[in-house]
Amino acid sequence: MIKAVFFDVDGTLVSFKTHQVPQSTLEAIKELQAKGIKVFVATGRHPSILSEGNNVHEIDFDGFVTLNGQYCFTKDREIIYENNICKEDIVSLLEFMKENKFPCAFVEDKDTYINYIDDVVENLLKSVNVPLPPVENIERAINGKVFQLNPYVNVEFQEKLMKVLPNCEATRWSPAFIDVIPAGGGKHVAIEKIMEYYGYKKDEIMAFGDGGNDKTMLMTAGIGVAMGNANEDVKEIANYVTTSVDENGVLNALKYFNII
Repeated sequence: MIKAVFFDVDGTLVSFKTHQVPQSTLEAIKELQAKGIKVFVATGRHPSILSEGNNVHEIDFDGFVTLNGQYCFTKDREIIYENNICKEDIVSLLEFMKENKFPCAFVEDKDTYINYIDDVVENLLKSVNVPLPPVENIERAINGKVFQLNPYVNVEFQEKLMKVLPNCEATRWSPAFIDVIPAGGGKHVAIEKIMEYYGYKKDEIMAFGDGGNDKTMLMTAGIGVAMGNANEDVKEIANYVTTSVDENGVLNALKYFNII
């Protein structure tokens, strides 16, 4: 019996075309909760921009997995798990960026900031209808608590960059940038912490996703569902591939497994 369902945001709950959660998804989630099934968001987004440019605020989540699993809390804001990037890697990155120019966002618990903004950053954030972060002196990261980095680099440069971040790992759901998190982290770690917190078993968990940063989450869940618009590597590891977010994918999968 499924007791909890985890949902990625962009490309899973929210359409890249409309920047909205489809009505069929909103109604399906309400039906889940009416049956006593808890609903969690599991996103790479910062908590402060979860509902920016979309209608995610219409969902009354029971808990939150944010920053790709590095910052997780209950509906009442009780922190279940947090995991930040070590200071050694932050110092190493700042030195590297003095010789290598690329935009990089630094994500802390309260806010996000970036060293500079170019067309790549503008176009990417426009595609998900998210506002541009403020440009600030990134040296502040030395004394902050950074949970995630968002370097806007291509695949070729990624390998060079990650050599200066030995205690981190990267996932990519866009050719424009990567999510950098502490090594061994990810949405799956947060889900395991939530399972422990609530006493859930693997076969009581279901998860929906579409991007590379969702793969470990789908493999951790008893039922991992890839959206029809998901990357091919995500579909390959999923237990089930539903229709796209714009074709009632969430509703169709929940009905397929007789959850609702």
